[in-house]
Amino acid sequence: MQPPDDRSIPPPSNKASFHTTRWSVVSSARDKNSQEAAQSLEALCRQYWPPLYAFLRHRGHREHDAQDLTQAFFAKLLEKDWLAAADPTRGRFRSFLLVALKRFLGHARDHSQAQKRGGGAVTIPIDDRMECLMADPKGQSPESLFNRQWAMTVLQAVMARLRQEYCDASREDDFEHLKECLTAERGTIDYESLGRLLGVRPVSARSSVHRMRVRFRELFRDEVAGTVSNPSEVEDEVRELLSALSTT
Repeated sequence: MQPPDDRSIPPPSNKASFHTTRWSVVSSARDKNSQEAAQSLEALCRQYWPPLYAFLRHRGHREHDAQDLTQAFFAKLLEKDWLAAADPTRGRFRSFLLVALKRFLGHARDHSQAQKRGGGAVTIPIDDRMECLMADPKGQSPESLFNRQWAMTVLQAVMARLRQEYCDASREDDFEHLKECLTAERGTIDYESLGRLLGVRPVSARSSVHRMRVRFRELFRDEVAGTVSNPSEVEDEVRELLSALSTT
């Protein structure tokens, strides 16, 4: 008889939350005297360029122009001290970045003001993966597409954190088997087959799926919590992002 699945994932400390890993990045990036400012700004760029790039593409900017504008926008964030306005007590970081981008576009008289890729202090890893999204916006507004891609960015960050927890527990293979269950419809998971892959009984496989789903929801809320001004806004932001993801 197979043993029960008691390989629970040790949750990280509550101190290792989105609040200390994202808003602290903002604080560091806006401190020009900090040696970590450049690295912090690059971290912000890598995290948040997809929704901004999506917005620019759907506003009608061509692929290369949108790439240049995205690069230039993040360079201006530090150069013009725009990050000084990014205060976690004054609203959502999502809204701040979109407003800042629109302000940047208003000052950009033409594309010649965009900093060419690789020519500045910050290099964003823009690639062709975004173009599949641009190909079929399905009538969405640029703002809607921005919100949808922001939600996708949050999901990617959550999945990366979840994967790391399984890796830290030496359960990377389990993660690969279980991750598809996060989006599976109720009643569609074959727990017998899943149990064989995990090396546990079907009832333990079911428990593993439940634990992963619970942990995913916790991490999703934690990611969202770091981008709003107070805890009372978390649920509204979660609903907005889920709504953005459901828009087709």
